[in-house]
Amino acid sequence: PLAVDPGHRFPHISNRSLNLAVSITDPSLKEPRFARVKVPPSLPRLVPVPVLSENAHTVAFVWIEQVIAAHLYMLFPGFDVWESYPFRVLRDADIELQEDEASDLLESIEQGIRERRFGCVVDLAVNPSMPPRIRSLLLDNLEITENDLTIIDGHLGLSDLMELYSLERPDLKDPPFTPRQPAALRKDQNLFTTIREHDILMHHPYDSFNSVVDFIRAAAHDPQVLAIKQTLYRVGTHSPVVDMLLEAIENGKQVAVLVELKARFDEENNIEWARELERVGVHVVYGLVGLKTHAKAAMVVRKEEDGLRCYVHLGTGNYNATTARIYEDLCLFTCRPDIGADVTNLFNMLTGYSRQRSYRKLLVAPIGLRRSISERIEREIQAQKEHGDGRLIFKMNALVDPEIIHLLYRASQAGVSIDLIVRGICCLRPGIPGVSENIRVRSQVGRFLEHSRIFCFGNNGNEEIYLGSADMMQRNLNSRVEALFPIEDPVLCEAIRDRVLQPYLADTVNTYELLSDGVYVRVKPEPGEPLFDCQAWFIKHPLIEPETEDNGFGTSALPSGS
Repeated sequence: PLAVDPGHRFPHISNRSLNLAVSITDPSLKEPRFARVKVPPSLPRLVPVPVLSENAHTVAFVWIEQVIAAHLYMLFPGFDVWESYPFRVLRDADIELQEDEASDLLESIEQGIRERRFGCVVDLAVNPSMPPRIRSLLLDNLEITENDLTIIDGHLGLSDLMELYSLERPDLKDPPFTPRQPAALRKDQNLFTTIREHDILMHHPYDSFNSVVDFIRAAAHDPQVLAIKQTLYRVGTHSPVVDMLLEAIENGKQVAVLVELKARFDEENNIEWARELERVGVHVVYGLVGLKTHAKAAMVVRKEEDGLRCYVHLGTGNYNATTARIYEDLCLFTCRPDIGADVTNLFNMLTGYSRQRSYRKLLVAPIGLRRSISERIEREIQAQKEHGDGRLIFKMNALVDPEIIHLLYRASQAGVSIDLIVRGICCLRPGIPGVSENIRVRSQVGRFLEHSRIFCFGNNGNEEIYLGSADMMQRNLNSRVEALFPIEDPVLCEAIRDRVLQPYLADTVNTYELLSDGVYVRVKPEPGEPLFDCQAWFIKHPLIEPETEDNGFGTSALPSGS
């Protein structure tokens, strides 16, 4: 407990901490005194208590702040505890970085991390029962106004309910599943030989992330591999991908890695990995001044009989083995020469000095991604006018960019049929007559976090599909290094259209539809129709069915190296 009086200054309230505002008194005091008790973050938030029940599985808990509040007299002997109220503080944890003035980016970010705990308070959460005098005391001492006050009629910090997940109650949890190894990678042959035969598309978490780790492992141990280059954004605390990069250095490979130190709230973790990689001799780049590198790319340079060949992994998600088990993402293995050349140029820009202004296949931000997306939307408008078959299907995390939104409105007004799958914030309003009546917006929230970005353009019957790391936000299009990559194998294009996008559009379990008034409503099946859970469907149905792959369906007519 920390007292607040003329001899005791108001204490520092740490970010995301749960506290009790306590009012105490005794006969010698003219008015109550204030004290703050911090709920120990090292203790479980939920305290189990005995319960009488005929059901052996029944368990009961009380909130730890309730236990503390009931025993406050033990912390203030000789005083009467009048009242206590929980409150929670959020601080601005963003690191303000003047990159053009920083002589050392790593040191500047480390300094920002040290100062993060003293960030300005941006939110004070309290219960309605807290009286105005205590609210005012907290607002004044935290130097905020009532605009920063959130009144919650319930318990604060409900993320701690995740503690319940540790209970042995399989009947209350999703049934476990084992991610599959795609048939193309189960063959008893060299991984690089398989990629040379045809592109490989994977859908995580339904397809195992181990295949990505195996790609880097194969490169680390293949005597014909000369170099590995990779971007790392959020890799996690324990990273098998980084372990493989360390093995590659031990085996004499040249390894260059861009570790994005500015990945929000992963700065400390990325600094540790950067130093570990540097320690063993990896060429580490911390990022570009003024830009955050969000593109997901790995490149392996291999010496073969006909010369050097680039094998590439491009994805929509991070190289993080932990989140890959619960994040939905797509990725591509390929050695197509044009894509390999583009990824080579991308890494030249990231690790050296390059003013590359155009790419053969990739759509790269901030150089030309906005223009390329805009041109393709304009093409659908023209196709609608000339042939009546304009079609757009976009899947992303967020849609907030005004220029893209107005362009989609124009496409709708021209009659283009548009389906948007936007998990998070969407600033576009669908279904407005004369503006957006041809646009449908769905948000999907289910067992796995929808994280892939898919951009499908009808292109007058010659469908064009891009995957990548970018959402349609100003920060992604203007202030980040992002990369969208084309799916050029017609078999894989068909798989994305029919076995990814169509199941999403048919879902009636995880989907909410955005209405023209900005309200989301849950999508329900038509009367008599069964529920359809696209995520459960993905678990049971691979992108390419094994029997059809064995019959040649999974091997493109366009070899990856062509």
